Amino acid sequence: MTIFNQNHQTFFKRSILVFLLTFSMFGFSQKKKENPKFKVVAFYTAKNDQAHISFVHEANKYFPKLAEENHFEYDSTSNWDNLNAKFLAKYQIVLFLDTRPEKKEQREAFQKYMENGGGFIGFHFSAFALNNSSYNQDWNWYHNTFLGSGEYGSNTWRPTSAVLRIENQHPVTKNLPKTFSSAPNEWYRWSNDLTKNPDIEILLAIDESSFPLGTGPKAHEIWHSGYYPVVWTNKKYKMLYVNMGHNDIDYEGGTNKTLSYTFENKTQSQLILNALLWLGNSKKK
Repeated sequence: MTIFNQNHQTFFKRSILVFLLTFSMFGFSQKKKENPKFKVVAFYTAKNDQAHISFVHEANKYFPKLAEENHFEYDSTSNWDNLNAKFLAKYQIVLFLDTRPEKKEQREAFQKYMENGGGFIGFHFSAFALNNSSYNQDWNWYHNTFLGSGEYGSNTWRPTSAVLRIENQHPVTKNLPKTFSSAPNEWYRWSNDLTKNPDIEILLAIDESSFPLGTGPKAHEIWHSGYYPVVWTNKKYKMLYVNMGHNDIDYEGGTNKTLSYTFENKTQSQLILNALLWLGNSKKK
């Protein structure tokens, strides 16, 4: 009876030891698996223009799912005061979903972050600047040096799909067709000619088959010809600007209902994923 109890106790102790070892190994592997490849933080305002607000809400639902599928971490904030060195040090990529920082200290922190090798993707309105508007062109480094685009020139209307053409091979355009149809968007023209800037590499432009682009009602809101870059990078930084980011909205019907979603376009979304993986996995310059 004593021998049986001793054997039983020995077996029980061994079972507990095996369980604890298995659990600890499982816990370690789970923790290791959960470590993100890189971290992304998106800044947004989401207060002006229902189309931009809709895009921000869409992005903040879409990116967490994309992050889970591709093993990176996604955070978002509407507090632009978080644009400081301590906060940014936690992230490899910064996104501007709809606007840009306005305070001097925020701008300085962002410039230093980029100059020190940080990654960036700016969408649509994040590049907007127009004197005598709520977003004056009062940040020369960002609009002229970094983005290269300068001031806003004009736009198409209504939001319409365009055929986009790959201009240069790049990790961002990997496995994309030479041309593809975009999600509906409001397309921007800029004051600066990006083709004359040696630092700018244009990755996508509007293909001629898109013309006429836009439906008006105003004549200048319909483009019939011209060269319009819509995705580009500045080779001196780890960055990408993407003109897309304006969902179609039922303004005329008065419902403000979203009529189209940017990330429902699979090819376009693959471009964004390519960009995140390129920026997140590349070494600091």
